[in-house]
Amino acid sequence: MVVVKANAYGHGLTHIAKALFVEGCRLFAVTDANEGLSLRKHLPQNADIILLSGIFDALDAQCCVTHRLTPVVTSTSHVKHLQQAGFQGSVWLKVDTGMHRLGAINAFGLHQHIQDANIHLAGVMSHLACADTPKHPLNQQQIHRFQAICKQIPAPAYSLFNSAGLIAFSASHHFNVARPGIALYGIEPIPSQPLELKPVAELSSQVIHIHKVKQGESVSYGASWVAPQDMRIAVVAMGYADGLPRLLSNQGKAWVHGCLLPIVGRVCMDYCMLAVGSSKVQEGDKVVFFGGKENQPLANHIATQCQTIAYEIFTHLDKRLLRTYVGEST
Repeated sequence: MVVVKANAYGHGLTHIAKALFVEGCRLFAVTDANEGLSLRKHLPQNADIILLSGIFDALDAQCCVTHRLTPVVTSTSHVKHLQQAGFQGSVWLKVDTGMHRLGAINAFGLHQHIQDANIHLAGVMSHLACADTPKHPLNQQQIHRFQAICKQIPAPAYSLFNSAGLIAFSASHHFNVARPGIALYGIEPIPSQPLELKPVAELSSQVIHIHKVKQGESVSYGASWVAPQDMRIAVVAMGYADGLPRLLSNQGKAWVHGCLLPIVGRVCMDYCMLAVGSSKVQEGDKVVFFGGKENQPLANHIATQCQTIAYEIFTHLDKRLLRTYVGEST
């Protein structure tokens, strides 16, 4: 079950989902009915679209009926809405095994409601809270709780592991549906256990202006960076409105002609500045902020600098960015 919610983690829902369908994926997880409807327009009917947040109201339930969407059910109100809408599809039952976000506390009671409504059960799922920290004791507690529930609720499928869970636990615990998310996009879920994944995305722009500053002159808002010597500054068309984190101000680096150049001054809404030095950078040159080629910054590294995670870096990429897809099959 490939997780393509939040615009495929910022990569572009339609293009990513089509590519995954060509590769054989048939289960696609999105957040809600709105995302499900958007995706249904671009995938064949034999693709199963699962709504991880379930449904919020009667309109969502009707959308599931009309567009053949598969909701995750976490409460009896979900079942009631579906029943009133005449839903005849399948649902996933999500149980809370310790994350305490979404999931039924009384899994067996909710399962009974699903049966009483004559709704088909596609599977049972839960979610690990600490999968990227394999030695955390909560992982084994959740796995054991989920195993106990699975033994008592018959279903065609059982799903617990996300990307990190697949790496850390799948060899010793067998559930027949996995839910990779961040790994699909080439990001290592557990940096200490790398799989040598190849990043899918490259965030790049170009130099639009070059000028000189003298020793002691400052660059950008707040005069937070002062030139230690006479030097050249390159202005790049990429700022925080595009999704480049402002926290990279005075600490990030960008890749130009195989070299890493420092981001100097504060990142602006539409621009950032690089200290070019003696390098032969010219207007129009490509600038890469993260990618997968040698010496290019990785999204995980940028996330660490900004005290966040790659998920946030990706999902903050603005819609105004031009997304170009290479090697599309469809």
